[in-house]
Amino acid sequence: MSSIGTLYIVSAPSGAGKTSLVKALIDSLPFVRVSVSHTSRAIRPGEVCGVNYHFVERNVFESMIENHEFLEHAQVFGNLYGTSAAWVKETLNQGYDLILEIDWQGAEQVRKLMPEAKSIFILPPTQQALRQRLNNRGQDSQEVIDQRMSQAVSEMSHYVDYDYIVINDDFSTALDDLKAIFRANQLRLNAQAQSHKVLLNDLIQ
Repeated sequence: MSSIGTLYIVSAPSGAGKTSLVKALIDSLPFVRVSVSHTSRAIRPGEVCGVNYHFVERNVFESMIENHEFLEHAQVFGNLYGTSAAWVKETLNQGYDLILEIDWQGAEQVRKLMPEAKSIFILPPTQQALRQRLNNRGQDSQEVIDQRMSQAVSEMSHYVDYDYIVINDDFSTALDDLKAIFRANQLRLNAQAQSHKVLLNDLIQ
């Protein structure tokens, strides 16, 4: 690992497969971690504080906002969610690359504070494929699916603001594409110079 990790923003519309791809990525690349957000919502059965989320009371969350402790934060269905700036800095300083799974609005907030962050947008191969994936979940009514599709089309228009695009048509191919982005970044001059300082010095003596 390099001495300081890289922050990655990963966004996608609902149903594009972001969660599954990110899980497979961190399972296969030991130098990658995924951010654990803070939230004001109640813990659910089976969830673990510090693993799924950092669960805090709403007044604590609001105090953290006032103290500018978040890289980004948003309210979703009445609950507050945010990414701790201190936690991100600590993880990056340990040499890990860190993924923030956030929407395009959160991505805008992060870019303003950390313009060096790399951003990846995951897209479905077609709108039809996205709708089919939402239908296959069997969790929502047709009305809800129509709403999600409308929102997805709006979200996908923001792909132009991202550094990389990954099309999730075939899962294995999309995962390989994600890995390639992370591995290529590890091979940049600055990263390699930090990771192999002794070797590089020896080679040119």
